Amino acid sequence: MAKQSAESAATSADNQAAGKRAAAARDKAARLRKIVCSWQYEEAAQRTGASRIAGIDEVGRGCLFGPVVAAAVILPLGCELPGLRDSKQLRPRDRERLSEMIQKCCLASAVAEVDSVTIDRVNIYQATRLAMLAAIQKLDPPPDFLLIDAMKVEHNCPQQSLIYGDALSLSIAAASVLAKVYRDALMCRMDAEFPGYEIAAHKGYGTAKHLEAIHRLGPTAQHRKSFAPMRQMQFFD
Repeated sequence: MAKQSAESAATSADNQAAGKRAAAARDKAARLRKIVCSWQYEEAAQRTGASRIAGIDEVGRGCLFGPVVAAAVILPLGCELPGLRDSKQLRPRDRERLSEMIQKCCLASAVAEVDSVTIDRVNIYQATRLAMLAAIQKLDPPPDFLLIDAMKVEHNCPQQSLIYGDALSLSIAAASVLAKVYRDALMCRMDAEFPGYEIAAHKGYGTAKHLEAIHRLGPTAQHRKSFAPMRQMQFFD
């Protein structure tokens, strides 16, 4: 009885924390919708002599399950991509439509992922940088300027880190769309491999239903054991 009460209390606390995170995410999304996404930063880079300006972004950094994914894309400045903005502000069908348009009109694009084992080994910040760098290194032709969402990478290109870059720069927004579409599709495939966790629904994020499933079924090899909600469940030594 005492064990059941403790587990119930832990589940309730996890659900409350998940609810607070969801509310904070909604507030942030409302603020970001007011920002205008444009070519401003790409045009500034072009004035310095750059001609292949890559936007870079990641998806899945805050997830409890699966890899962190990064995308890099070089767009011809001024190309028409109606409705393009931060992928989190788009409906799934609009992301899919824009992903196809981006891949058709871009000069180069690439996606890379870093798995949960590496995330636990090097930490999520470093794993995100590794994924971003891997995506950049896949670009052909290579970039001569980098616009990165809130990060810096070890690359010899001039680079600019932009807070809320996916809401400000169309190139970074395009990268966010490619990364999101890629990772969402991956999570749908992994849902069949790990039944009971509803991965296709929450995409690996720490929702109340996901946390409940972890309490009930235990973690998988794809769960990030270094993340606080996982450590607090005491599944790992």
